Amino acid sequence: MRPLIAPSLLSADFGRLAEEIADLEALGVDWLHCDIMDGVFVPNLSFGLPVVEAIRRASRLPLDVHLMIVQPERYVEAFAAAGADVLTFHWEATVHPDRLVQRIQALGKKAGIALNPATPVEVLRDILPQLDLVCVMSVNPGFGGQRFIPYVAGKVLRLAELRAQLGATARIEGDGGVDPETASRVPQADVLVAGSSLVRASDRRAALEALRRSREIHT
Repeated sequence: MRPLIAPSLLSADFGRLAEEIADLEALGVDWLHCDIMDGVFVPNLSFGLPVVEAIRRASRLPLDVHLMIVQPERYVEAFAAAGADVLTFHWEATVHPDRLVQRIQALGKKAGIALNPATPVEVLRDILPQLDLVCVMSVNPGFGGQRFIPYVAGKVLRLAELRAQLGATARIEGDGGVDPETASRVPQADVLVAGSSLVRASDRRAALEALRRSREIHT
């Protein structure tokens, strides 16, 4: 099955964001990925609710909102109201992940958990059957343009095996340093988040085709 492609809007030109979104939609991408950074959980600031609301007005594509913030439970209702379809928070950022998953799903949204590179997938064993998405970070979160961390490929494989063992249905998302070559290392990923390699490509159509072609060859 071909993966869903979710371009990271963090790599877009925010001076012409609506045009950027229209261009990505015309290419045929599947989701739009929104990285929300607070400068505390990660060493960077990105954008917040008003920008997500603007993205929602500009597109009907599913919005994949990745909360890289401490205490994400403070904001899930607000981001749901702003237009998020998938709300993903970090395992490392909250002490009550089960409760937060339930809150997100009660809002009628898909619930995801993201794992930093050094966090083992085994922490999700008990909660995995409840999840809609697991985002496996293949860079340390906070900045675009980083290199794919090689050992994460093994994590994605172990997660896929655990999912099958438990009969879970959560999508596996690969996020960080994704390009045609690194995508081939994680053939189990159902969703690929592509920032620099797609959104900043000089020829986005060719970049998208190369990303999909790489996965077709290796799956």
